[in-house]
Amino acid sequence: MKSITKAVFPVAGLGSRFLPATKAQPKEMLPIVDKPLIQYAVEEAVAAGITEMVFITGRNKRAIEDHFDKAYELEAELEAAGKKALLELVQNVIPKHVSCIYIRQPAALGLGHAVLCARPIVGNEPFAVLLADDFMATEPGHKPVLQQMTELFDYENASILGVQDVPRECVRQYGIVSATPYREDVEMVNAIVEKPTPEEAPSTLAVVGRYVLSGKIFDYLEHIGTGSGGEIQLTDGIAALMRDERVLAYRYAGTRYDCGSKVGYLKAMTAMGLRHPETAREFADFLRQLEIPDGRA
Repeated sequence: MKSITKAVFPVAGLGSRFLPATKAQPKEMLPIVDKPLIQYAVEEAVAAGITEMVFITGRNKRAIEDHFDKAYELEAELEAAGKKALLELVQNVIPKHVSCIYIRQPAALGLGHAVLCARPIVGNEPFAVLLADDFMATEPGHKPVLQQMTELFDYENASILGVQDVPRECVRQYGIVSATPYREDVEMVNAIVEKPTPEEAPSTLAVVGRYVLSGKIFDYLEHIGTGSGGEIQLTDGIAALMRDERVLAYRYAGTRYDCGSKVGYLKAMTAMGLRHPETAREFADFLRQLEIPDGRA
C-alpha cells in the first residue's frame, strides 16, 4: 500500500471575509503570532511525512510562493548583521527535503475543481487536502491532526474525512455526513450533503478542512458537474466515491479554529499567543487586566 507523500493546499480563494486586509495579500498569509496560516498547515503536513506540497493558487497569491522560496537579499542582510537565529528561522521555513509545486486555478469553480487541478501532479495516488484557514491546534506532545489521519489511513486503507460536531444552526456552512459507529472516534460515512438547511441536515457532524482521499476521487470530480452554488463541490465527489469505496469520518484529537472568520481568527491568535514562549506570560497578564467594553471582565 502506498503511503501519503503529497498534500494539496487550495489557496486560490479571495478571502473576502477579511477585506480590506486581503485586498493585496492572500488570507493564507495572515499571521498567527509570527507565522502565517499557510506555514502552520505545511508544518502539519511535514509532520505527517508529506514531502510534496501542491498549492492550487490564483491571482494575487505570489506572496505564498515567495514565502516558501529562498530570500537571498534578506538572508544576506541577516548574515551580515550577525543575526544567526533569525537567519536560521528564515532558512528553515520549509525543510530542504520538501518540494513545493504551484498550479494556477484558471477560474473560481469551487473546492472540488481546485482539488481536480492537482491531478497532473498527484496522479492516482492517495493524497491529503488541507484548508489553511481551518487552523488545527493540538496539545504539546500530541500528534498533529493530519498525522493522526494518515496513520489511520495506513491502517484502514480508506479515505478519511476530519469531522466535528457543530451547532445545528450552523450546518448550512459545511458538508454534513450521515454516519454509523465503526471504532473509537471513527464512523462509517453513509451519506454526505453540501450545506444543508438545519431541517434537512442528516446530522450535525461536519467535515472540516482536513481530508485524506483516494486518487479515484479525480475520476468523479471530472464528471459530476456543478452542484451547490454552481461550483464543482468536493462533497459531491466524495458522495460519488462512496459508491465504490469506504469513506470514514474521523473525530480528530485537537481544536479547530475557523480562521476564515474574524472571531475564529481572533480565538486562534489568542490561544497561540498564550502558548508562544516569547509572548505567553506578558499576553496572559494583559488579558487578565483587560476591561471588556460592555463592563464584563
